[in-house]
Amino acid sequence: MIKLNSHTRTRAQESTGAIEKLYITMRHLLNRGFYKPMGVSGESLLDSLLTLRPEIYGSITEDKIELQGLLYIMDRLPYGIEECRYINLTSDEGYKDSHFGPIIPLKRRRNCYRIDSEQMNIEITRGRSEIYDILTHLTFLFIESHKIMKQVLINENGEVIRDWKKLEQVVLKDGELTQEEKEVALTHTANFLGRTFEEIKNAFPYFAHEKNENRFFSIIYYMGKLAMAEVVSDDKRIITFSPVLRERLGHHIHGEQWAHRIKQTLQENGLLQRPLHIVSANMHSVMNSLFAEKALPLEFAKKKSLQVFETLSSPASMGLRTKVMKTATSQGMIFLEDTSGTNIDIQIFDTAKIKNNTYTETLKNVEEIQRPVIIVMDYAFGEQAYETMDELLKPFTDSKNKQIFLNVSSVSIMGKAGILEGEKGDIMIPSAHVFEGTADNYPFENELDKSHFSEDDVKVFAGTMISVLGTSLQNRDVLKFFHNSTWNVIGLEMEGAHYQKAIQAASKIRRSISADVKVRYAYYASDNPLETGSTLASGGLGTTGVKPTYLITDKMLKQILDTPKK
Repeated sequence: MIKLNSHTRTRAQESTGAIEKLYITMRHLLNRGFYKPMGVSGESLLDSLLTLRPEIYGSITEDKIELQGLLYIMDRLPYGIEECRYINLTSDEGYKDSHFGPIIPLKRRRNCYRIDSEQMNIEITRGRSEIYDILTHLTFLFIESHKIMKQVLINENGEVIRDWKKLEQVVLKDGELTQEEKEVALTHTANFLGRTFEEIKNAFPYFAHEKNENRFFSIIYYMGKLAMAEVVSDDKRIITFSPVLRERLGHHIHGEQWAHRIKQTLQENGLLQRPLHIVSANMHSVMNSLFAEKALPLEFAKKKSLQVFETLSSPASMGLRTKVMKTATSQGMIFLEDTSGTNIDIQIFDTAKIKNNTYTETLKNVEEIQRPVIIVMDYAFGEQAYETMDELLKPFTDSKNKQIFLNVSSVSIMGKAGILEGEKGDIMIPSAHVFEGTADNYPFENELDKSHFSEDDVKVFAGTMISVLGTSLQNRDVLKFFHNSTWNVIGLEMEGAHYQKAIQAASKIRRSISADVKVRYAYYASDNPLETGSTLASGGLGTTGVKPTYLITDKMLKQILDTPKK
């Protein structure tokens, strides 16, 4: 056990205090209805983020601009956000039926709408975690924009350095840029960003967008321009929360619609009374595990199964994925694309209709009424995990107002998580979830353990998982404390405590499902926030995540499809 010195403890306590202050402040601002991020009202949020210094945001406290952190947030915020002075967080208020076309960020499924040249509306349908996520990203964006302003603004009369004028000419120019013009602009931009020409040149293509391959220049220019307007003209950027959003938040409106549709579909297909197994995972691993070999016999004859799954994960393999989906649909899979606003799609697998499959061999002599039905739900986001699972586990009220209790046999959760000891692609098997910033802890009996992976060439860690308030707030000192203390934390994620809270409430308090419901949790490592260069901002998993994803899916399916006891 590593002994922490007093300095580390002090820094960890300071960081914990900053996290708590961030969330108290964000709740206060939400209740207030609006605030100016770089004004007096946003000062507490800004100071807390600078005190915390999250790993994802890299050099946030230094004068030079943080490129990896900037790329991370721009992938998760709507295109054009840097140009907007007014950012309005709304509920689902009917914009999808307007002339405004939805803008969906590259790595976050949320609808955003550009109202005019100055305003961006961001639709919140996934609960408070989504608001926290957006506000921390925006605070980082505004901090970085003021760094740019301080480097390019000579005085309060609005006079700027020559490098800035050259960037402005490039951004406002009509038509395409030549390679020479790009490199000249990169040179001038590097001068005031505090980065080398090589660093800026290497980062440049990652910011490209289908609407603008030179988007990096636009991002930097409008970040600096709006920050200068705040200083020179006192034109402060403003974030508002719509009255409807504040009224609806926490009322499970989207989760209730989502869960009702699933139960209604089960009833319409005669599946409501069957043993139900809920799996929170992606929309490919269960389907591919069950049907890829039958749908792609030639591919499996030529390659190992893992290689085929890697191929199916490639963006270029749309044709192969379509074949698997057709086979799955022909053997009873029902796909429900989300219409509720949760952004959580659903697959329902009726195992009684699956033919000649190694996974379902054990069900040959089992009556149809006893054969499992697998409900796969796409990943939830933070607190949304409680809303969706809580609503799904409630009894179904049919058209005759009769309550029907669901026969939920198991709930299996597979997800990505940050690992505190190990590398990307390793597997974590939790025995409890601890909810960060609270005294809440959720121990449980996990049906999965390390021994299930003993014959697989993969590292597996067992212990406690911490459910964090937001991955964008990962802090090295806090995580070191959790890892090295008696909490024995092996990793961090955002949904586990929320799922378990809902499962325990349904099985032990409400009694809407069996108290003997089996639970399975397993995570694969997407990053190591304690290792420099391995945080979430360093990039995705690529094919590294394929192996642990399918190993976990295999173990879960084998347990789910074991011969059920009457």
